[in-house]
Amino acid sequence: MELGFPEERFQEAWRELDERALPGGWELFTESMGIQIYRLYDEKTGLYEYKIYGGLADCPAELCADVYMDLDYRKKWDQYVKALYEDQNGEDKVIYWEVKYPFPLSNRDYVYVRDRRDLDIDGRKIFVILAKSASVPQYPEKSGIIRVDGYKQSLAIERDGSNGCKIFMYYFDNPGGMIPSWVINWAAKSGVPNFLKDIQKACKGYTAKDSSK
Repeated sequence: MELGFPEERFQEAWRELDERALPGGWELFTESMGIQIYRLYDEKTGLYEYKIYGGLADCPAELCADVYMDLDYRKKWDQYVKALYEDQNGEDKVIYWEVKYPFPLSNRDYVYVRDRRDLDIDGRKIFVILAKSASVPQYPEKSGIIRVDGYKQSLAIERDGSNGCKIFMYYFDNPGGMIPSWVINWAAKSGVPNFLKDIQKACKGYTAKDSSK
């Protein structure tokens, strides 16, 4: 089973930093703290795909990519992580991630693969991270936890000329279950900016974490 990513996916992601690919159907959903979130309705699922453009001050690009990739560190700064670890599946590394949902909703879990490429584009250093759902036998569905299928994410990060970074993110998942669409929309509108703020804080604390090893 092929779990990797085609090369064009990495190229598509970094190009969004230069020119936003927002063909017909994409609409500006919300704007907050210099972060713009666009969405596209997916008729098959009744949910939305999201594209996020913006920047993070005081968070250098390579540091941001390192923080995003560090699963052990994420368990410390992301309050919604119930379980998160990486395992080997043949030649691929597969990640299991359980997310806490507020009562009375059931927790969700993800099984996914990801890959990071550090690209040199005409002297520009751009970090691209891709992730997508995977189905592997060592992670069967668990009773009382809803498995999220169709998870897709692309992230491109580049320095902003100062001590921060420019970012592009594409995101889609289907949380399943009987969650009203207004709840999902509210989570996207407030959750994405909050998540980016949390990453900013995590970047500032990452040096201290490293020095304590």
